[in-house]
Formats: sequence, C-alpha cells, structure tokens
Amino acid sequence: MALPRPRSFRLPPLSLRLRMVLLSSLTSGMALVAFATLATWLIYDAKISSLDAKIEIQLLRLTRLQDRTARVGPPRTGRGGLLPGGLPGGLPGGLGNGLARGDSPNWDLLETLLRQELGITPTTPVAVVIRNGQGLVVQQSPQWPGDLSETLSRIASGPPPPHPPGLPLPHPSFSHQRFPTGSWRVGMLILPHAQVILAVGTQELSQEMSVIGNGFLLAIPGVLLLVAGGSWMLASRALAPIQTLTATLQTITAQGLDQRLSATDLDGDVLPLVQVLNQMLERLDRSFKQASRFSGDAAHELKTPLAILQGNLERSLQEVEVGSPLQQRLGQLLDEVGRLSGIVRKLLLLSLADGGQLRGGGDRLDLGSVVAELVEDGDVLAPDLTWTVALDPQLTVAGDRDLLIQVLQNLLSNAIKYNLPQGWIHIQGQRHRHGIYLVVANASPDLGTVERDRLFERFYRGDTSRSRQVEGTGLGLSLAWEITRIHGGNLSLEPSQPGQTAFRLRLPAA
Repeated sequence: MALPRPRSFRLPPLSLRLRMVLLSSLTSGMALVAFATLATWLIYDAKISSLDAKIEIQLLRLTRLQDRTARVGPPRTGRGGLLPGGLPGGLPGGLGNGLARGDSPNWDLLETLLRQELGITPTTPVAVVIRNGQGLVVQQSPQWPGDLSETLSRIASGPPPPHPPGLPLPHPSFSHQRFPTGSWRVGMLILPHAQVILAVGTQELSQEMSVIGNGFLLAIPGVLLLVAGGSWMLASRALAPIQTLTATLQTITAQGLDQRLSATDLDGDVLPLVQVLNQMLERLDRSFKQASRFSGDAAHELKTPLAILQGNLERSLQEVEVGSPLQQRLGQLLDEVGRLSGIVRKLLLLSLADGGQLRGGGDRLDLGSVVAELVEDGDVLAPDLTWTVALDPQLTVAGDRDLLIQVLQNLLSNAIKYNLPQGWIHIQGQRHRHGIYLVVANASPDLGTVERDRLFERFYRGDTSRSRQVEGTGLGLSLAWEITRIHGGNLSLEPSQPGQTAFRLRLPAA
C-alpha cells in the first residue's frame, strides 16, 4: 500500500514593494553588522595599542632603574623603601626605587604611581616582576598571578639576547594571557642583565568593549527599522506610476478601448511601458471593432435572405398536400430558418452591445405581470414540471420593454431546457431598497467549476452530451447578461447548491 505523499507547503508570493524593502533591509543589515564588527575591532586595537605604548614607557623606566641599581649598588632608602622625595635617581614619573636587590619596595604606592602613569582606573590590577641576568626573581608584586609566572617562565626561558652598550634598548614584546581568574596584557623587556615584566589587567577594557558591542546591538535594529521605513516610502513612490496605470487599465472596458494612458509626468523608466500598453490597446481596439463590425454586417446581410427564405417556405408549405412527406420536410426547413433568424437577431444585438450602441429605453415594465404570462406559456410547453412562483407587488423597472422581456424569456427557457424529468422551477421576485431582485431556480445536475465559470460565454452550451439533446445556440445567457448590464443591473449565477441551478437578476427599481 503506497503511503500518501506529504503536501508541499509554499509561501505566498511576496509583492514587489515588500521584496524591495526586504532586500534593502538585508543589504543594510549586512553592511551594519560588518561596520559594527570592524569598528569594534578597530576600537579594541587602538585601545590595546595605546596601552602597549604606555606599558613600554614604564618598562623602559623600570629597566633604567634596574640598570642603575646593578651598576652603583642599592641606594639608601628612606621609610617605606623609596628615595627621599620619591624620585629615584631623577627618573621621571616618581617610580619607587626600592627595587634593589633584596629590598622590599612600597608596592601599594608603586602600583598607584604606575596606574597614574598608565592612565587606568584605581581598580585595575597591576603587577611587576624584575629578574636579574641569571633569570632569578629580584622583585615581584604580591598580587602577581601564579598562572602568569608559569607562562612567562616558558616564554622567557633561554639565554637573553646580547645588547651592545651604547645602542638603544630593544622594543619589548607583548602578549595577551587569559586565565580563569582574569585576562592580562603583558609587556616583557629582556636584556642581558635584567628581565622586566609589567602586567595590566584587561577586565575593565573587556567591559568597555562589551558596552560598545551592546550599543551596536541596540542601534542596529533601530537603524534597520529606519532603513525599512525609508525603503517602503521610496518603493511606494517608485511604484506609484504602476499603481496609477493599473487603476486606469481597470476602468477600460470593451466599450472603452479607444481610451489611452496618459504619458505626462511619468518617469523615464515607466514611459516605455505606457507606450507599449497604448500600442496594445490600439491593436485591441482595431481588432475588436473589426470583429464587431463583421458580426453586425453579417447579421444585417443575413436578415433579408432569411426573411425571403422564410416567406417562400411558408408559401410553399400552404401549397403542398397536407400530411405529405414534402410538407413535413418543408416544416423542418422552416423551423431551421426560424432558428437561424433567432441566431442572427441575437448576434445583431450582441454586436450592438459590443459597440456600445445598445441602449435601454425609458419604458416602465412590471416584471410580475410579464413573469406570470411567461409561466403560463411555460406550463403549456413543460406540463411535467412543477412551478412555484412567489412575487412581491410593484416589481416595476424602467428600460427597453422588448429587451427586458428577452432576458426573462432566456432565463425561463434555460430553466425549462436544462431541467430534470419531473423537475421543478422556483421563481421568486422581491423589491428591496437597492432594486428589484428576481431569482429563477430549477432542478438540474450539479455543475462543475468549469461549467459555472463559462456559462455566460458566447456559444458555450455546457455538457456536450446533454447539449446535443437540447435546442439552443449558447447565446441566450450572454445576451441576457449584456442587456442587464446596459440597464444598470446585474445577472449572476447563485452559489452552488446540490441538485439545482439558480440565476439572480437585479435591476434598478423605477
């Protein structure tokens, strides 16, 4: 047993305006994300470069102090391990000189001075390590992290590079070390007689970058909303000529194909479209007029020969022997001529309607009395059908009497011809504030979707197997629809109900 195939889900197509907005928003979003990423990286790199430059200055000062101590011996220290006046040997910055071998400097004051020179907050951790030429630790801050010592031991292992006297000091090396306890920016200056290492905590720098990143995250959605709104406005202005053209084209009917689209005040990109549409309307107008003229001319040309043929057949029918085979053949020919005359008359009316020459008159007509007469005739023609008539009084309309009677005849004739054996016909007429409504329903097989959509097409007769058994031309409903339209009304097929077909006629009340 084959399993049923899963239904595929498809999103409805997006409008051009919405696609333009989405595309511009997506492009802008990608550009904003790239800009935010690049800007964040540049800001971080600038801050790190600035911090590295300050660390390098302090490393050089600490190196000069250690170099002086190694050459002249430890200076005499005052209270707390600092030289009197706090200026070790004239070095700028007021750095402590209690960094001689074996001395214990005032670390709190030293770190405070380093923070001032580095331009960082008092809460930012700072640590210093000084080693001699043999790699032994001479001085080390109390808060120096142990993980960092192990890492720097691996980095600084090996003999120091030679440094000839009189040459400038080499540039220090920098690295970024991350540990569970925090992250550090480490500067290391290695000389033959000393190794000076200065580490600065970067937790506050990371917090600053987080604030900057959050600012971008908050700003990007707002900017995207502004971009989407601006894109919607620009797309609306760009598509406004297209909407105007659409509204104008919707007003052009078969009777108004001589209208043309205005090309004034249009953008250069839309102008070629207007020109092409006007050329198409011109071709349609020419073709439609030729077809209408052909139908009208053919109907006019056929009226006279058919009238002559009908007269001769009627005269010959009176001259032949009653009941003879010739009389039967002549009667059949006369029926066909009458059918052709009806087709010609309907084609002439349709050609007039297509050309806008069919007009409704000013006659007052009571639909109730006309329907009653037609029902009496229909009861004689179809005695096996059950008729139900419910009409409100004063169903009065204004228009061409003959044309409106033609509409009612077509509806009732259609209900009789396409009924079921022993079927029924229901006719209901009501007067409402919006006009006169007449519903003609009859028993019938269920109509398919294709049949319902094509009932008002010319020469369409529905199911071919049934059409062969029912007389007709397929012009009755299309002609009834055209006559109703020129009288300001509407003829429509009611929603499908099982076992019946119903037409609703609406005409303005007189």
